[in-house]
Amino acid sequence: MSAFRRSAAFLIPLAITACVGPPKRQPPRVAPPVVTQPTPPPPVIITPPPPANAVAAGVSAASFPPISADNATRALTAFQATCPSLLRRSDASGLTQKEDWRSACDAAPTANAATFFPAYFTAIRVGDGAAKATGYYEPEIAGSRVQAEGYTIPVYAKPTDIVVGPMLVCPPDPATGPCQSKQRRGRYDDTGTFVPYWDRGQIEDGALAGKDLEIAWAADPIDLFFLEVQGSGRLRLPDGSVMRIGYAGQNGHDYTGIGALMKSRGLLGPGQTSMQGIVAYLREHPEEGRTIMRENRSYVFFRELTGPGPLGALGVAVTGGVSIAADPAFIPLGAPFWMDLDRPEADGLWIAQDTGGAIKGANRVDTFWGAGEDAKRIAGGMLARGQGVVLIPLASAARLLSNAPPQP
Repeated sequence: MSAFRRSAAFLIPLAITACVGPPKRQPPRVAPPVVTQPTPPPPVIITPPPPANAVAAGVSAASFPPISADNATRALTAFQATCPSLLRRSDASGLTQKEDWRSACDAAPTANAATFFPAYFTAIRVGDGAAKATGYYEPEIAGSRVQAEGYTIPVYAKPTDIVVGPMLVCPPDPATGPCQSKQRRGRYDDTGTFVPYWDRGQIEDGALAGKDLEIAWAADPIDLFFLEVQGSGRLRLPDGSVMRIGYAGQNGHDYTGIGALMKSRGLLGPGQTSMQGIVAYLREHPEEGRTIMRENRSYVFFRELTGPGPLGALGVAVTGGVSIAADPAFIPLGAPFWMDLDRPEADGLWIAQDTGGAIKGANRVDTFWGAGEDAKRIAGGMLARGQGVVLIPLASAARLLSNAPPQP
């Protein structure tokens, strides 16, 4: 009824109104339901390792190391590839600032490799300088783009439900400080609660089945396990062609090295602690081996690579014999790192272009050896110790060694 007709109705005599009967009863008004917002889920509680970086570990000047002409040439090529990242990334180690690298990066394309590093860098020792080096390589295993007889182990892409959510990070000793809410990788379950992501055992038992995440299928679970440890590799397909896959993400669980685990349990004898010795044990004890591999709850997801070489953490291809994975809290990604070790094949200048779940601490590195049987042999048996120094730009060294606090 319009506003005009409602006004006119009030002018009609009451007697006439009575003739048409009483007005219809309006249905009672029902209050809308009260919607209560769910209480935000409590964060998952984790305990992190104590914070550390190169500056906290202590930094001192070191003698500039000798570098062969061939080593300098290969290192300079790798260093040039890292320069774009060096000029835009923040340095978690606290050793350098972005602008410190500019003069070296500007000079690198036309530099004489033999004189470049002494001209633009200063050698420093982090902590006591004691270095430990292991090795990795680009493995090749049997695989298929489609599931088929003999190819039944899924190679997964990174799931879309891995998200960064709130976790309550508590120090190992409550007396050292309160818990703090941090952002960590996990997932939201069916109730909307943020929980850790599926671990290795759960994924192998089918937690990701039916989600159309398979980019390929491997023939052997042990081979795929060690390809995960390497972070990238090649799948030799049934027709003889090669599919290259590289690191796309990780499930958020800490990496556990099964070699150290097996050694501590007395499962590996003298001379069996190399990758070859570990693989031999896993194949000889398949059920126990499967359980041991699941104790490494970390799981790596992959993507297909179409460019040159496996990609490191800086997004550039790593190079055999010159690229290392390092802990960026102690060695700036992109920085040169020189070592004198008890394994002479690993001596010399390397460039930090990658990271690794097991590569943690000052002067702890993983040397990359490329692809092929020689690379597999050297990397699988690499465990070297000695001394290491980081090469940082002159401006960085001047600031650090004069005890000036690093700027953010």
